[in-house]
Amino acid sequence: MPSLLKNPVTRRLLRPAANLVDQRVRRPVGRLRQDSDALREELASVRKELGSLRQQVTTLRGGQLSADLFFERMGSARGRTFTEAELDKLVAQIAATSGQDAKLARRNVAAAFRTVIAVESLGVGRLAGSTSNICGKLATVPLLAPPNQDVLEIGTLYGMFAAALIRMLHRAGIEPNFTIVDPLADIQLQPGAKMGTEPTGTPVRLDVVRANLAFGGPAGGRTRVVAGLSGDLEVRKEVADREYGVIVVDGDHSAEGVAADLEWAETIVAPGGIVVLDDYGDPGWKGVQAAADAHLARGDSRFDLLGRVSTSAFLRARG
Repeated sequence: MPSLLKNPVTRRLLRPAANLVDQRVRRPVGRLRQDSDALREELASVRKELGSLRQQVTTLRGGQLSADLFFERMGSARGRTFTEAELDKLVAQIAATSGQDAKLARRNVAAAFRTVIAVESLGVGRLAGSTSNICGKLATVPLLAPPNQDVLEIGTLYGMFAAALIRMLHRAGIEPNFTIVDPLADIQLQPGAKMGTEPTGTPVRLDVVRANLAFGGPAGGRTRVVAGLSGDLEVRKEVADREYGVIVVDGDHSAEGVAADLEWAETIVAPGGIVVLDDYGDPGWKGVQAAADAHLARGDSRFDLLGRVSTSAFLRARG
């Protein structure tokens, strides 16, 4: 056989067949080379895109870190953020409680959220409570059209909520006269609850409260602060010099304490006045709802339950 392949005639006769075999071999090899070149180009493009994505991720992480710092997510169980579902639920609750349009309720929530961020960013200490509950209170009170400008807050901590509510009432054209009752103690005085020291480390003192009230403008500056417990007779005597268009009950969260504050509120609220009962329905403070429900079930109460927004109940006083 080798001698036959060496024969010139045989080789000449076999050349077309050999060429055909060569062509068939070269075609897959050529396609393989083309595919390899295309794959190299694609890999180079992917590497370039990955490099760009890495830069974008680095930038986004830096932005997220800044957002976390701004909205207090780092080191905090609850940050100042909303999910879309939480916002929609809050707006629906505010609209139902106030009887106002959902668009107006949403606008007020947006204004309340910006106010909370501004006050906490510049203030000293903190606002106690979830973002939904705080914004719910701030957004709802102006929509309920209080009958006068006198506001009583029972329990203030650092005075930030008062400053924020002053600004929200200003938006509604109300120049509020604020009175605050608070023991101004570094440890929250809640019977039966282990509260510990204030987590921010900021002292709960009158000068700190005054510094935060300054964010309420002139109305914040002239706020009357009465140091003591809402059950103290001398405190009640000093505070009961007017009828209040708004009373925020956020002091003693025990059933007995809430019952006593509601009894007192009956005597000092103006006809048509609003009572905001904080932490109503909060599983951590079951005494609040228990006392409120028992109070409302009585036949002689002046209060009607308008609705619940987040974990706050809103009551209106009859004449």
